[in-house]
Amino acid sequence: MQSRVVPLEEGKDPGVSASRTNQTKALPIRMLQLFVLFLAFCVTFSVISIYTIRHFGISNVMTSVTSSVQPCFEEPTGLDRWIKPPSNLMHTMNDEELLWRASLSSRRKNYPFERVPKIALMFLTKGPLPLAPIWERFLKGHEGFYSLYVHSLPSFQPHFPPSSVFHGRHIPSQVAEWGRMSMCDAERRLLANALLDISNEWFILLSESCIPLYNFSVIYQYMRKSKYSYMGAFDDHGPYGRGRYNDNMAPEVKITQWRKGSQWFEVNRKVAITIVEDTTFYPKFKEFCRPACYVDEHYFPTMLAIQAGNMLANRSITWVDWSRGGPHPATFGRGDITEEFMKRMLSSHRCTYNNRNSTMCFLFARKFAPSALEPLLHLAPKFLGF
Repeated sequence: MQSRVVPLEEGKDPGVSASRTNQTKALPIRMLQLFVLFLAFCVTFSVISIYTIRHFGISNVMTSVTSSVQPCFEEPTGLDRWIKPPSNLMHTMNDEELLWRASLSSRRKNYPFERVPKIALMFLTKGPLPLAPIWERFLKGHEGFYSLYVHSLPSFQPHFPPSSVFHGRHIPSQVAEWGRMSMCDAERRLLANALLDISNEWFILLSESCIPLYNFSVIYQYMRKSKYSYMGAFDDHGPYGRGRYNDNMAPEVKITQWRKGSQWFEVNRKVAITIVEDTTFYPKFKEFCRPACYVDEHYFPTMLAIQAGNMLANRSITWVDWSRGGPHPATFGRGDITEEFMKRMLSSHRCTYNNRNSTMCFLFARKFAPSALEPLLHLAPKFLGF
């Protein structure tokens, strides 16, 4: 019998073919082993999880998982939320929202934390602060006892270096016109922003042409010990006083209640809140006190004389010189600043302080031109104490 020979396909090795057959049989066995190992791992993990939850509680397990995730910013939920001053003065509140927020106040007299009362220095300017170096020197070493706020024209871009006390102290502003209600709006805007810091206790309105007349410690103690706020509110029977009264101001304001005073003031926190919360007198003055009625000379003095007259000293603490005549006080430049001038500015004054006679009547002075800066810095240590 002849044996049958089956020819091999060209290029194929019978050993290789047998090896591949064995690998094909081993592949399902290996997959089955991996599946069994995975199943055993799942069962073990489930048993451990059930044991942990039963013995420690699910809340503890969840806490350990979530506690490792920390938010980028956490809003304070304690007292700090109410007493910490705004970190950024450039907020998005409009005037109505700002005045409402600033008028909120505690009815309790005592504070549940250690409060250091501060002076809020509020600068109402058109743009630059050419006398800033004198204020920098005045404030040096008294951090934590003052706050600064600057209201300038909205178009002005400040460029104070980070080391300056004025850096980042501008507030959202609008155009303010002399003699019009927009000027009082700017002043109320400054007060309202300063009131957001609960530690601010005294509020002083200043201009870019103002300088301090004493060192910070003297002025701070003067404010701290005073029983009154400083705003002139006198009854002028002449054409520039009662002559500006409009009969439409009644019945809210009678002519016998009409008052006049300087624009530059110092008020305590209670009086400042009275100013920003007013909605009774504001509409009357806005509508019926327009040039030649200059509202910045009448609105606050009249309203406060009616609402808080017993809290006013009825005088200003900002010195000006009207001896040259005209609608505005004198402006002093480099040539005016001499030792004789400094002596005259600081002496020969008579007033009352806490109902007693005093010769210390003015804490600030204006108006000084930018050219006065250098001689003022030179004479300040001898005459101003800083």
